[in-house]
Amino acid sequence: MTRFLLDKLAISTDDDVVEIAPGLGATTRLVLGCEPASYVGVDRDPDPAGLLDTILDAPNRRVVEASVTDTGLPAASADVAFGEAYLSMQPDSLKEKSISELARVLRPGGRFALHEVAFRSDETDDGSRSATMADLTSTIKVNVTPMSPGAWEALLDRHGLDVVSRRELPLHLLEPRRLLADEGLPGALRFLRNVLRDRDARARVVAMRKAMKSHEDHLQAIGLVAVRREV
Repeated sequence: MTRFLLDKLAISTDDDVVEIAPGLGATTRLVLGCEPASYVGVDRDPDPAGLLDTILDAPNRRVVEASVTDTGLPAASADVAFGEAYLSMQPDSLKEKSISELARVLRPGGRFALHEVAFRSDETDDGSRSATMADLTSTIKVNVTPMSPGAWEALLDRHGLDVVSRRELPLHLLEPRRLLADEGLPGALRFLRNVLRDRDARARVVAMRKAMKSHEDHLQAIGLVAVRREV
């Protein structure tokens, strides 16, 4: 999904790029391989931001410690803005504020992308949605609020972002092959070592994986690419 989004964003040496919640920088490395004109990562957690410093070795590459709802970046300062797995654990009010802020940062005609968790169908009944969200929230201990594909598109539309590409894939969070693909061998081994050494963390990961598997008929990964409307 990440490579699908980056392919559609078609980042070039002329683009000013903003990435939300870059974390440990796996996607950041792919972006910087495109040699954009500038790169800004926005992350509330200073520790991942510190780890990213090792790959941000040019004056036009930086990470700011800020919230996606208030990045502090100038209006219309980016050609590309994107993020992965940062909205599915936010209440609807913060989803709205986040997309509004990113639309503000984008120049007219700029490209936007997200990679989140969605229900498999717009027709998923309210009972199934409520049960799925309640189970995941109680297991992960964080509010989990996926939306239907249509609702994700409508969210972007309300903030002047016209969806031009959409992809849906099975959800494989915490599956060994997915972890290896996302984090690489060193990152996957580090994750495994931490889990094996911490009994509480191990129990939580097992419970999270079980919850994801039990609801896989209702959940999927969704990727959307949109363009900022001309104003």
